[in-house]
Amino acid sequence: MGRGDLTNAEWGRLASFLPRGGTRGGRWSDHRRVINGVLYRVRTGVQWRDLPGRFGPWETVYKRHRRWSADGTWKMLLRQIQTAEDAAGRIDWDVSVDSTVVRAHQHAAGARKAPPPAAAQKEARAGTKQDDPAAKTGRPTGGGGRLGECLGRSRGGLTTKIHLTADGRCRPLALLLTPGHYGDGPQLEAVLEQIAVPRVGVGRPRSRPDRVLADKAYTSRSNRRYLRRRGIAHIIPERHDQRRHRLNRGSRGGRPTGFDSEHYKKRNTVERAINRLKGFRTVATRYEKRAYIYLGTVTLAALIIWLRT
Repeated sequence: MGRGDLTNAEWGRLASFLPRGGTRGGRWSDHRRVINGVLYRVRTGVQWRDLPGRFGPWETVYKRHRRWSADGTWKMLLRQIQTAEDAAGRIDWDVSVDSTVVRAHQHAAGARKAPPPAAAQKEARAGTKQDDPAAKTGRPTGGGGRLGECLGRSRGGLTTKIHLTADGRCRPLALLLTPGHYGDGPQLEAVLEQIAVPRVGVGRPRSRPDRVLADKAYTSRSNRRYLRRRGIAHIIPERHDQRRHRLNRGSRGGRPTGFDSEHYKKRNTVERAINRLKGFRTVATRYEKRAYIYLGTVTLAALIIWLRT
């Protein structure tokens, strides 16, 4: 076992959820070896063609990563681990929200405006719906063009922004990609809607945190209305200009927003979760042209954080 590979305990937690084989009875290359190959590339940032031979053909490793990014296998594995942690009571549902900007390498540019249709997958995951676009074309719907692939233009070049929520133990709960120049506040609702931790047995997935902590970038009236409508307690500081405008309006300005400075100290958990994610070189710098493949890379990094925390 090489440095950074899955341990026996980690492999034991994932093995039962992985696809068994192709729909026509074909056999896939060993899942553990291929996943270790993807992990090696995610951790070190080498080009796919430079993967060491112990992981098998690089095309196999790359195509497996691309396929599982498209059909949601990486996301499914992350959800399964989150389910086990929630059942054991090891998730702190004081959730923090933030974002981070990632520099896109020059190799990430140049994707076609309309992604070309791919051949139907011969190795579709067991239980995949026949009308699932990812199962038919090898990629999810959407994408194409600079904004469609979540690439924003800035003075430093192309950038992508990762929006995420993290639990109280610095582990990413949900992930969302946007172009790098998009603001944080308008994405609060979208990233919170990504939280869905399935329960053991019957019942709908848990999607509502006990408390949401966020910085001043999220202190808009629409965000506060959304959180109140869902019955989520929140700790978001009020900007100075908002406070001044509220006071100037007198009784029409409404009540002051509640702010618990002691609980707000826990917001650093999302910053530490971002630091953990950026410890993986292919997360800290985006090399993928397609947004769904990069999201699969970030999801795999989050999965490893959950397995090793």
